[in-house]
Amino acid sequence: MIKQLTGANRAITVTLCLQMRRQISLCDLRLEGDNKTVLANHLESKKRKLGKLPPVYPNGWFALLESSQLGKGQVKHVAALGQNFAVFRTNNGTVRILDAYCPHLGANMAEGGRVKGDCLECPFHGWQFRGSDGQCDYIPYADKVPHVARTKTWKSCEANEIIFVWYHAEELEPHWQPQTNSHVSNRTWRYQGRNEFLINCHIQEVAENGADSAHLSAVHGPLIFTKIAHFFSAFARHSWTNVNWTPHKSFLESLNSKRTESERQDNENLRHRAYMTLRHRLVLFERFEVLQLDVNVQQIGPGYVELMMHSSLGSMCIFQTVTPMEPLLQKVTHILYSPPLLAPYASLLFLAECLMFERDVAIWNRKKFEKRPLLVKEDKSILAYRRWYAQFYSQHSPSYHSAIKSLQW
Repeated sequence: MIKQLTGANRAITVTLCLQMRRQISLCDLRLEGDNKTVLANHLESKKRKLGKLPPVYPNGWFALLESSQLGKGQVKHVAALGQNFAVFRTNNGTVRILDAYCPHLGANMAEGGRVKGDCLECPFHGWQFRGSDGQCDYIPYADKVPHVARTKTWKSCEANEIIFVWYHAEELEPHWQPQTNSHVSNRTWRYQGRNEFLINCHIQEVAENGADSAHLSAVHGPLIFTKIAHFFSAFARHSWTNVNWTPHKSFLESLNSKRTESERQDNENLRHRAYMTLRHRLVLFERFEVLQLDVNVQQIGPGYVELMMHSSLGSMCIFQTVTPMEPLLQKVTHILYSPPLLAPYASLLFLAECLMFERDVAIWNRKKFEKRPLLVKEDKSILAYRRWYAQFYSQHSPSYHSAIKSLQW
C-alpha cells in the first residue's frame, strides 16, 4: 500500500531538489546550440509516412514573438502560418502587424524598414504604411498617394508578455483572445525562464497529448533524470493520477446541469477552451509518495496553453505556445512564471518539464498522423478532443499540399 508522506513531505521535497541540483546543471534549453539535432530530426522526418492530414493552419491566435523581443521603434520579420509578417512596435508601445511585402515592388519591409509614428516605412522607396489600417500614408516622391495603395493588416494582442496574431482562413474577426494572468500583470509572479523546441509534426498532435491519458505512464512513468536513472530507477517512478480532459461545454455541464440563458451564451463564447487536470507524485520503493504536484491546464484555442502547477511549496505557471512555422514544423515555447521566493524550486520543476517534453518530441518527430486511429474505450477522450479541435478548421483552411505549394518558388 502506497503511503503519502505528510509532515515530512516538504522537507523531503527540498532535500531531493538539492540532491538533483548537485547532479544536474541547469542550462538554457532554447533551440540555439543544438542545430545538428534539429537538422537530423528534419531530415529523418522526410522519410516517414504522413497519413491523411487535417488542414495545417487552424484558425485562432498564435504567438509570433515575446514582448521582450520587440522594443519601441523596432520591427521584426516572422514567417509563420504560410505568411510573412512585419511585426513592429510604435514609440507609444502599440504593437502593429502588417504583411511584410510592400505592394509597390515587393520589398520586405521588416528587413531594414523603419518605424515612423504609427507607420512602417519601406526600405526600398520610402513608402509609409499605417499600422492601424494598412493604408499608404506617404510617398516621398509622389504628389498624391493612390487610394488603392495599401497593404494587409493583421489583428494582434499582447497577453502574458507574448505577442499574438489572429489568423483565420475566412478572414473572420476574432470573438475571443488570450487574457493576461493577474499574477503576471501585477508582477507578483516573475519571469523565471523559457525554452524553445522545433517539432516535425502536425499542430493538432501536440495538444492531443493532453487528452491521451494512457501515454502518461508509458512515456512519462520512468524516472526523469536519465543521468542518475541507473541508480534510482530500480526504486523510483513517476505516478500520474486524477487525469481528466474535457472541452468547455462538458466542463460547464459537470458544474451545473441547470444552466441559465446567460450561462449558455457563456458556453458558446468559451467553446474555444478545453480543460485538463492531473496529479503527479514521485513514488519511492512502491511505498512512499513525495513531490506531489497538482496541475490545472487550460487549452485556449489551437495554439496556446496555460499550465497552473500547485505544490506544497507554492504555485507557479507555464505558458505554452505552439505556432506552425511551416505545414509540419511547429515552434513550441514554454515560459515560466513564479513568485520570486519560489524561483529555485520552480526552475527545477521547469527543468523536469523540459526533459519530460523532450520524450514527447522524440515521438512526434517520427510518428505519422492516424486519421482513423484504432482505439479502445479507455481512449474516448482522444475522439472528444478531435471533435473539439475540429472547430478551428473552416472551408478554406489550407491543406498540406496547398500550403507546401505556396512555399515553393
